[in-house]
Amino acid sequence: MSTPNPQGVQGVQGTERPHVLVLMADQYRWDCLSIAGEAGLLPQGASLPKTPNLDRLAHDGVWFPKAFCPLPVCTPSRYSLLSGLYVHQHGGWTNRCTLTPEIETFPKALRRAGYGTHAVGKMHLTPTYLDVGFDTMELAEQNGPGRYEDDYHRELMAAGLVPSSDLIDQEREWREGAPAAYRETFGAERSNLPEEWHSTTWIGDRAVRAIDRWTETFSQQEQRGQQEQERPPGRPQLLMASFVKPHHPFDPPAPWDALYDPDALTPLPGWTDEAPADDLTYNAGYFPHESLTEAALRRVMAHYYATITQLDHQIGRMLAALDRQGLYERTMIVFTADHGEYLGYHHLLLKGGQMYEPLIRVPLIVKPARATAGPSQVSDVMASTIDVAPTILRGVGLDVPAGMRGLTLMSAGAARDYVFAENRRGAAYMARSDRWKLLIDRDAARTRFYDLVQDPHELRNLATDPAHAEVMRQHRDALADWMLFESPTPVRLDDAAPVVTGTGSHQPDQAREQREALLAFFRQEMARRES
Repeated sequence: MSTPNPQGVQGVQGTERPHVLVLMADQYRWDCLSIAGEAGLLPQGASLPKTPNLDRLAHDGVWFPKAFCPLPVCTPSRYSLLSGLYVHQHGGWTNRCTLTPEIETFPKALRRAGYGTHAVGKMHLTPTYLDVGFDTMELAEQNGPGRYEDDYHRELMAAGLVPSSDLIDQEREWREGAPAAYRETFGAERSNLPEEWHSTTWIGDRAVRAIDRWTETFSQQEQRGQQEQERPPGRPQLLMASFVKPHHPFDPPAPWDALYDPDALTPLPGWTDEAPADDLTYNAGYFPHESLTEAALRRVMAHYYATITQLDHQIGRMLAALDRQGLYERTMIVFTADHGEYLGYHHLLLKGGQMYEPLIRVPLIVKPARATAGPSQVSDVMASTIDVAPTILRGVGLDVPAGMRGLTLMSAGAARDYVFAENRRGAAYMARSDRWKLLIDRDAARTRFYDLVQDPHELRNLATDPAHAEVMRQHRDALADWMLFESPTPVRLDDAAPVVTGTGSHQPDQAREQREALLAFFRQEMARRES
């Protein structure tokens, strides 16, 4: 592996700023890229999905195979990516939480710098259209109130279509009465929607449309009826295209569902014949693990891989749009995910348990604008998705706010000895070095310590082994230092917070007027006294 050229991330010549395209997937396992097999990171002949367009980005930029999310749940991880903060700093611990307005995000910083900012797809915000820095949003949500407020489902309703495959999997009202086939296949079935209405295609269509508008003239905007001219010609653009998939249900539409033959696939490293009892005690999971046979897993893999290749196809359409306009070299592109997927590891599916490698690790590729880093660079830096925000800002020539805790990836000296993550509202933490991994839990019986060289599949817990007490203590101390000194909770400031009314003669709507009057009075009187 090689260290990237620090010049590769700059991408700015003179005052011209590059465009930015952020591609995000949901529940995407870190090694489910065909380039992972080419790089020798998996056993020879391992079954992997076809991802030619993501491979192109990796060849043109830098791939970080040791990348981690800060918390393996959708919204907390997404807020960290936007803000460059750890979850205990921004406070968004669950899928129903709000990123407070005073917290800086990379879209806000780009917008202030003159960028047009647009989001397409799944954002998983509360409220659904929360302003985190995007001028415009075209949303396709999956779970919670967002499904009933977004653009995608409104258009489905207008077309008379019901996403029944997804509703059965995601909404308790219909999941409790799901047909037997849903549980027998572990949610791996063909989507009931035609391909053109599947969320992956819907998101891809709108992302391509947004890119095509980057070089519009004023007259073309007027022809579309956009008198406000929200995207002036020559203005740099940020597009965040965030896919629902490959998040469960594993429901690719036809013909994608037939792309992979389950019988031709083999389980990825870490598959065990049964789930360790401790794992099921920690989290029983979404599906009954005891009925997960290898044949059932291979069917799940075939559908999971199909959703990935369909997603990759849509990314290819975006790259083709950039190519058509001559913008590929002028665009910084980042691909990542909010968390991973077990996909048979320890006989588990989906997420929700211990922060094992397939769940906490995520894909991360950075293709700088005017890349000078050279082809096929693979970095051995232990990265975190909190690094995305500062890396983007530095990559377009902007200063990184002091509060952002992430690294500027690909800059000289970018490295860390430990990567940290947290879960369960502060009841569980991870401290991972290149070789060792500490999973510490409020319940000491659930604490785990692994040697990832000797035990890469995390099956032998060394937490009570005296021979490893010292190295485990070092990781515990590093975790303590991180919590106490390296990631302080930001100061909250909101001058517009709700206030008590009707208290004495105080009138909140007159506060500014009173401040100005008192300040003028004090200055006048102090000047009189001094004279």
